[in-house]
Amino acid sequence: MMPTAIRTAILGAFALATLAACKPEAKTPEQNPAPASAASSTAAPAEQPASAPAASSPAATAPAPQAPGTDMRKEDIGGDFTLTDGDGKPFSLSSLKGKVVILSFGYTHCPDVCPTELLTYSDTLKQLGDQAKDVKVVFVSIDPERDTPAVIGKYVKQFNPEFIGLTATGDQSLPVIKQQYRVVSSKVNQKEDSENYLVDHSSGAYLIDKTGEVAIFSRYGSEPATIAADIKKLL
Repeated sequence: MMPTAIRTAILGAFALATLAACKPEAKTPEQNPAPASAASSTAAPAEQPASAPAASSPAATAPAPQAPGTDMRKEDIGGDFTLTDGDGKPFSLSSLKGKVVILSFGYTHCPDVCPTELLTYSDTLKQLGDQAKDVKVVFVSIDPERDTPAVIGKYVKQFNPEFIGLTATGDQSLPVIKQQYRVVSSKVNQKEDSENYLVDHSSGAYLIDKTGEVAIFSRYGSEPATIAADIKKLL
């Protein structure tokens, strides 16, 4: 069995590898109803074939299929937590047992990564059709100073009315939850006593199975069809 110290180091490096620097190009659904994608410093370059096929080939414009997400079932990651939902009520992740959960972390002022991901998860539910009833999307704010329950609740519902937005209030400990899920975040471009700042943060999402265990990590930039295929493995 891998020593705990080595496993922790690997997971720490994994979290840092997904750190996403937010950029001010993307818009919310109300401003831009259906962008295909948004620029991100962590977005992987499109996969290119080793050699381009002849122009007459039907496969000339066919995109290479994406690899599935990373299996996380052997990792010591995840766990239950309780935060506050958009109605100002305590909400525990364990209340969603019996459903597959798409869990991601971000913040409402994020100008790029978060809107792109939430739009992707909305499209993922469309890909699932009737199976979407057994899937929940949970978006946890890593910026509770600005993201009040009302703000986070309204924000996620712009992308899908069934999305669940959560934020920390009172004695709820966001740092503990971030540690559980190997999430890293850091304020940037903040002037003294200013509320205008960005937050670099881990991107991507965890797919949690019906028993409440983290099963798959879906990297930022994954297509809805790819995420839907991973979710179907857990339904």
